[in-house]
Amino acid sequence: MGNRLSVISTRTGDDGTTGLGDGSRKPKHTLRIVALGEVDELNSVLGLLCAEAGLPEAVAHDLNTIQHDLFDMGAELCIPGHTALQAAQVAFLDARLAHYNSDLGPLQEFILPGGCRAAAQAHVARTVCRRAERTLVALHEQEPQGDAPRQYLNRLSDLLFVLARFINRAHGVPDVAWQRHEARKA
Repeated sequence: MGNRLSVISTRTGDDGTTGLGDGSRKPKHTLRIVALGEVDELNSVLGLLCAEAGLPEAVAHDLNTIQHDLFDMGAELCIPGHTALQAAQVAFLDARLAHYNSDLGPLQEFILPGGCRAAAQAHVARTVCRRAERTLVALHEQEPQGDAPRQYLNRLSDLLFVLARFINRAHGVPDVAWQRHEARKA
């Protein structure tokens, strides 16, 4: 494979448009471009989570796989009509969700984002993932897309919630339970 990018700054976006993989140009505020940006942001937030010290090895490995999958999703968004994300990638998330959730106790109360730093970062990634999912749903209403990207982001946000709990447990830090207003006053 040759060089994919020979020039990083092309200045072609100075007019407020972005080039897609099919050669077309779209305004940077269109839902497709916003979705691309939000998936890219999610991938960056996951990279930050991967940089956290003491992240369990299995979690780091799974997050690396997810980052590659998000690049596949970006390719699908970048080339209208292209399919890159497969049902098997969604099934991978389902399997990992079942794996990590199997050792966690049932939730007795809602939990707040927090605990150890890595778990808090997983919660940030979860919220970024939910935003990307909402944008993908809106894009689908305008321009029908395949099901896999929406399913993937939906499962990934669930997995990130479970990973936050799993990471807290691996670090010996309890989840932060939400307390009703009346209980906080006591």
